[in-house]
Amino acid sequence: MSAIYTTDEYGRPFIIVREQDKKARTSGIEATRAHIMAAKTVANIVRTSLGPRGLDKILISPDGDITISNDGATIMSQMAIENQIGRLLVELSKSQDDEIGDGTTGIVVLAGALLEQAEELLDRGIHPIRISDGFEQACKIAVAHLDQVSDVIPWSKDDTSDLFRCAKTSLGSKIVNKCHDQFAQIAVDSILAVADLERKDVDFELIKMEGKVGGELADTALVRGVIIDKDFSHPQMPKEVKDAKIAILTCPFEPPKPKTKHKLDITSVKEFEELQKFERDAFEGMVQRVKDCGANIVACQWGFDDEANSLLLQHKLPAIRWVGGPEVELLAIATNGRIVPRFEDLSSEKLGSAGTIREVTYGTTNESMIVVEDCANSKAVTVFVRGGNKMIVDEAKRSLHDAMCVVRNLILDNRVVYGGAAAEISCSIAVDKAADQVSTIEQYAMRSFARALDAIPMALAENSGLPPIETLSQVKSQQVKLGISSLGVDCMDTGLPDMKEQFVFDPLISKRQQFLLATQLVKMILKIDDVIVHRADEHDQ
Repeated sequence: MSAIYTTDEYGRPFIIVREQDKKARTSGIEATRAHIMAAKTVANIVRTSLGPRGLDKILISPDGDITISNDGATIMSQMAIENQIGRLLVELSKSQDDEIGDGTTGIVVLAGALLEQAEELLDRGIHPIRISDGFEQACKIAVAHLDQVSDVIPWSKDDTSDLFRCAKTSLGSKIVNKCHDQFAQIAVDSILAVADLERKDVDFELIKMEGKVGGELADTALVRGVIIDKDFSHPQMPKEVKDAKIAILTCPFEPPKPKTKHKLDITSVKEFEELQKFERDAFEGMVQRVKDCGANIVACQWGFDDEANSLLLQHKLPAIRWVGGPEVELLAIATNGRIVPRFEDLSSEKLGSAGTIREVTYGTTNESMIVVEDCANSKAVTVFVRGGNKMIVDEAKRSLHDAMCVVRNLILDNRVVYGGAAAEISCSIAVDKAADQVSTIEQYAMRSFARALDAIPMALAENSGLPPIETLSQVKSQQVKLGISSLGVDCMDTGLPDMKEQFVFDPLISKRQQFLLATQLVKMILKIDDVIVHRADEHDQ
């Protein structure tokens, strides 16, 4: 009941209305349990997408757009999660994706497992702060142990076989694994093309991904140049230009107009003819300026009308119009040209150069693209992705991006740990052992951290159709008996439990980031003990 009827000392009646109805409040252990429940629910959604045999999710947006993916960050970002704690997990996978680019599913599954273990400890009456302290200690031990079990993989520009194997591991769980080797090679080649090996830096701005529906995944190719999704402005222009000198313009091919609103009064035919002549002279002046500086092709950010188009054709000057802003910049970088904002600024030094610029037609739909090859600056590359439908093309782009991030991480730091959850099992054993040396109550939290790490191999085994508990105990006992930290879950059923022999690698910085970020988030959730929600009043809405 929201109101109470009562009387004052003189017997006058009045009503007390409860203010609390506008507020909803949960506090203490109840609040923590509610948060853990929300986070576990979100983590369980992506749990089945973990590993090479992980399943895909289909996400339908309010507009009816369909996305099919098993990339953790994509799934999380496209789910409309209203719960605040659930949103924290979305942010977690996003930060892993932004920083590392791979391992976005694993980090959410680990955070969910840690919270599940924390719930059991809360049931036993252990204070949330002691749990988070124990998790912090265990995380330090796990990260230190990762450094011990990591291996350095040698690579050079001539020998990229190890980079190729790491890219293959990343692509193993993706939709593109039927063209496994081809996509892994594209990821390695594109990163090495743009990498600054002295500074150990990779500029992703120089790698452009273009997708075109049609063909099959196997038709995907790496173009050492730029692809622009446009065609030459006039159908009679030559389809190929060799030894191209390209003028990159951001000014429109049209007669000058006042910037403000203007009105032109024409009272006679003579005046109209004069205006036409002025316009033609202005166009001819522009075309002549372009030709005088030595350009034999024009790329323009703006459009131009039919008159300008036919003039360009008469002067044998092929042109591309409506080139988007990012493409203009990439074209300038690739051809070592300068973007020219005014015709008056055109000069031969500002032209870009390329070996060939050609128009390529795809399929029977007359769809064309411009391919700029043999550029002056060979660092800009384009990956041209083909696929049967838009969903496959989009997922292939996301998969390639993840594989490129893995290669980039190995250029930054070429230490790896072994996949198939071998690193998690090894860390779990190390944390368990360290917990025996701790005399305080934190030892319970440390053992729970070790059990949470075991959730990763169990999820991998479950998704691969193997008995989870049996598989985990078998691998764990083998690791302890033989002392080999590279033994993991054999998801692909090859009969080789040693991930070193299967060449299943994960970059060390990726795994370390997973442990640190997941622990940080769980500590944050455990420290929240009060939630006050202000509900909007009916009058406020």
